[in-house]
Amino acid sequence: MIPLAIDGIINHLIEHNFLNEERFAKSFARGKFNYKHWGKNRIVRELKFRNISSYNIKTALKEINEDEYLLKLSTIAENKLATITETNIYKKRKKLADYLLYRGWEPQLVYEKTKELIN
Repeated sequence: MIPLAIDGIINHLIEHNFLNEERFAKSFARGKFNYKHWGKNRIVRELKFRNISSYNIKTALKEINEDEYLLKLSTIAENKLATITETNIYKKRKKLADYLLYRGWEPQLVYEKTKELIN
């Protein structure tokens, strides 16, 4: 396509809200939290990787309800704990913590939850 046509198409998409960074960030955050069960750290990292502005990242994180967030963390931790066959308490805690940290959950929440579940 010629550059003039490309500019016209891009402008049309922006004017009609088809290209909207804020809408993308909100949808991305909701989707990755609800379906992939990612924590906020992972969502922020992925949005930064896609060059989304910090304002839009903050707006996107507001889409995640705090009560649902903590409930999902508990559910994921309990489900993963059921699959860990390690008998050593410290190794078991480490495996659970590593899994949750990789998924992007905040370290303080992860460590609280692992201590709560594994005594």
